[in-house]
Amino acid sequence: MDKFWLANYPAGVPAEIDPSHYGSLVQLLDEAFIKHADSKAYACMDKTLTYRQVDRFSDALAAWLQSTTLKKGARVAIMMPNVLQYPIAIAAVLRAGYTVVNVNPLYTPRELEHQLKDSGAEAIFVLENFAGTLAKVIDHTSVKHVVVASMGELLGTVKGALVNFVVRRVKKLVPEFSLPGAISFKKAIAIGAGRQRQPVALTHDDVAFLQYTGGTTGVAKGAVLTHRNVVANILQAEEWLMPSIRQGAKTDQLVFICALPLYHIFALTVCNMLGIREGALNVLIPNPRDIPGFIKELGKYDVNTFPAVNTLYNALLNHPDFAKLDFSHYRCCVAGGMAVQKAVADRWKKVTGCPIIEGYGLSETSPIASANPCTISEYTGTIGLPLSSTEIAILDDDGQPVPLGQSGEIAIRGPQVMAGYWNRPDETAKVMTPDGFFKSGDIGIMDERGYTRIVDRKKDMILVSGFNVYPNEIEGVIAQHPGVLECACVGVPDEQSGEAVKLFVVRKDKALTSEQLMSYCKEQFTGYKKPKFIEFRDELPKTNVGKILRRELRDEKKAA
Repeated sequence: MDKFWLANYPAGVPAEIDPSHYGSLVQLLDEAFIKHADSKAYACMDKTLTYRQVDRFSDALAAWLQSTTLKKGARVAIMMPNVLQYPIAIAAVLRAGYTVVNVNPLYTPRELEHQLKDSGAEAIFVLENFAGTLAKVIDHTSVKHVVVASMGELLGTVKGALVNFVVRRVKKLVPEFSLPGAISFKKAIAIGAGRQRQPVALTHDDVAFLQYTGGTTGVAKGAVLTHRNVVANILQAEEWLMPSIRQGAKTDQLVFICALPLYHIFALTVCNMLGIREGALNVLIPNPRDIPGFIKELGKYDVNTFPAVNTLYNALLNHPDFAKLDFSHYRCCVAGGMAVQKAVADRWKKVTGCPIIEGYGLSETSPIASANPCTISEYTGTIGLPLSSTEIAILDDDGQPVPLGQSGEIAIRGPQVMAGYWNRPDETAKVMTPDGFFKSGDIGIMDERGYTRIVDRKKDMILVSGFNVYPNEIEGVIAQHPGVLECACVGVPDEQSGEAVKLFVVRKDKALTSEQLMSYCKEQFTGYKKPKFIEFRDELPKTNVGKILRRELRDEKKAA
């Protein structure tokens, strides 16, 4: 297809990248560990690890894993927040020749059982805080080997003991659990240190990650991400983002903030993997919802890049201490996962001086498919241009391309697109076209420059008297009202119009009334787009990554 958008690429960004530069992710990791051996790799709770230490710990842990006699390609789950053990475990699983299955540590027993059974995971690393959930379901899974980590075990003898005491005894965050045969993270490393890790021949087609979709549209499915997929996206992200991040950096080592959870594909690739490739210091934030604590951590580092989602940017902006930070080192703030609202982007730029660079991707695309150039100075309202080696097509319901300027389903083809859904050929067939495009389920419009604007998810579109209403548009405008902190809208049944728009609002100004907001909407929207109902809430349902769950709001209306 004609990649006409290349004419609008930033200077120096290549049209293509070469995923064969590395034979596997392990080759990329090995190279980075040697190249950046003496640099700090990760920081968490004021403890740092060098790349040499991560190399040594993950090598030993990989040797221990291999001693369990798991076969090449075996699935190994990791169920942790952003703590130091997580990136070590990721590297260990990959270096041992196995497949990482990232697990949300806040899963319920039902959700965890589904993912472990569906993936066929035979081993798991779990933080002790969440081991009780595992204990409830492990007998119904294929898991035979369990490694239990604690918050304090890598923080040093004195501090580690203190942290574990507070976590276990004071805050009581570790429920009683029984996992016979489980060993500690430190013991697994100690045992593995006395063994020799055996090199494993890996190819581009070997599976590196089973990255489960959020399950917000049904049963969670595992996107099969090969070594080629993830290597490609690391190189694509590097070419697109890093020149601007490096340019003008005032520190010897770049600092990445990793506040989004590593079990989410955004942080996994853009923070962890790209950070390793660049030899950056990744600052791990275990609980970004603790905004005061998060801001305190931000104040300790000369931050260069900060990937996040709209809700997290918004939460920081609405805390009085955030504006007191030093933003002089900020080079690039990347957003994805959900639409960035203009009100948030404009305010972020005003406070930090650094624009939010909005991109787009999914678990199925490793994740980045498109992004705005890092050279932009203002919010664009688009998801930017396709990355190097990436094609985006806008398709109609019959799978045919629509003319530029018309809406249709966003479809993506490139080396970062998944191999398919794990053991779900039927589901794979639904989303992959015969010529290799992945159909995203998002509705978008591409302009003559190659920039795409998301209109909305297919399933989120509201049909009012035959007119299409897209929640992103409504929410983006409502969010600019000075009395609104957060908002979401969904379609509800209506006898007259088929569906009507219902708006859910979290107030910034407690005095804000529905009448005032309705008056504002009358000024902003044509008749069929105006919300018919407004409901004020103390909070909106969200995923752990911070995406607002419209589905739950819709389900509430159905139940009512």
